[in-house]
Amino acid sequence: MGKPLQQAIALLRMSSYCVALTGAGISTRSGIPDFRGDHSGLWRHTDPLSVASIWAFHDDSRQFYDWIRPVIVKASIARPNPAHCALAEMERAGCVKAVITQNIDSLHQRAGSRRVLEIHGHARTATCLDCHRTLAADALWAEIIAGRLPTPCPYCGGPLKPDVMLFGEPLPYDAISAAQHETLMCDLMLVIGTSLEVMPAADLPLLAKRRGAHVIVVNLSHTPLDDQMDVVIHADVVNTLQEFRRALAGKSA
Repeated sequence: MGKPLQQAIALLRMSSYCVALTGAGISTRSGIPDFRGDHSGLWRHTDPLSVASIWAFHDDSRQFYDWIRPVIVKASIARPNPAHCALAEMERAGCVKAVITQNIDSLHQRAGSRRVLEIHGHARTATCLDCHRTLAADALWAEIIAGRLPTPCPYCGGPLKPDVMLFGEPLPYDAISAAQHETLMCDLMLVIGTSLEVMPAADLPLLAKRRGAHVIVVNLSHTPLDDQMDVVIHADVVNTLQEFRRALAGKSA
């Protein structure tokens, strides 16, 4: 067992209020591509503002749906991987109090995590941009996967937008407020599979540090904040989370 892993486990064992922050890297082993990875990152060949901003959506929603279709196809058959399950088990054991996630795939909930704060929204619902009614998104995604634009709002005929946060949109207030509260409460933050390049998520580990918490980063590649964190593990998140789960198996809340 390497020294960073030993240090991380020691901090986890001492923690009384650990909060996890997760990004796309925790879901890649479930078959969902990440955004900034060295090889399969979705932004390596696409300008995000041209397809995934609220302005681009208003100008040409078809371009957004054409871009996101392959992602949704993969997400529709994705299953929680052992990293999601390890976090859920750590929550049940009282070792993790909440999961703050940048992901929209709902895999944390499907793995059994109960307190999940989705600061970038989720794909379960869609909202009409005209009358602001919110509907289940199953039919919308079925149409997108079939290559069609989604049917307009049944109440007013306005355009429906999935409740995933696009560039230029404000983050969901309740989720980001709760995430900041959990960050201020924690004595340890476990950062998993995120590049820490997107604000305000990237500020949460720094906020935790300013409040005196320790921060552990588990990510395959380097992040801009590595040199400010307490422990950095550049390794597969699935294997590392399973090591954490096994090491904490005897710890209770």
